[in-house]
Amino acid sequence: MDDIFDSSLNLEETHLKEGYAEGYKDGLVAGKEEAKQVGLKVGFEVGEEVGFFRGCVDVWNSVIRIHPERFSSRVQKSVKQMEELVEQYPLRDPENEQVQEVMEGLRLKFRTICATLGVKLEYSGHPKSASDGKEIF
Repeated sequence: MDDIFDSSLNLEETHLKEGYAEGYKDGLVAGKEEAKQVGLKVGFEVGEEVGFFRGCVDVWNSVIRIHPERFSSRVQKSVKQMEELVEQYPLRDPENEQVQEVMEGLRLKFRTICATLGVKLEYSGHPKSASDGKEIF
């Protein structure tokens, strides 16, 4: 008689274990897809910011080549250092521990150069629609 009632008594625990296993399996699939989407979004944002800094460096270097006398040696040195930081950024290795350090250095160098030149440039991120504030893709 114990065998007949054992299955009834363990029914809740059996269903709990089955539900947990099924939920865990589904969570792995959903988690991987969500992680992929977050990774793509963050990667795009980082690439966009690094690209902005690269563009600034290219413009400044072009102007320095044309009119080097209009830029102090300090500004020229800072632009060169910023260029080196852009080149050091590990775009192909996002797990590199220097990612944050290099990005912070880029942001600081950018602000320093802008302040020294007396210009008001600002990286404001991915453009948003003026009407609803949502990102445009």
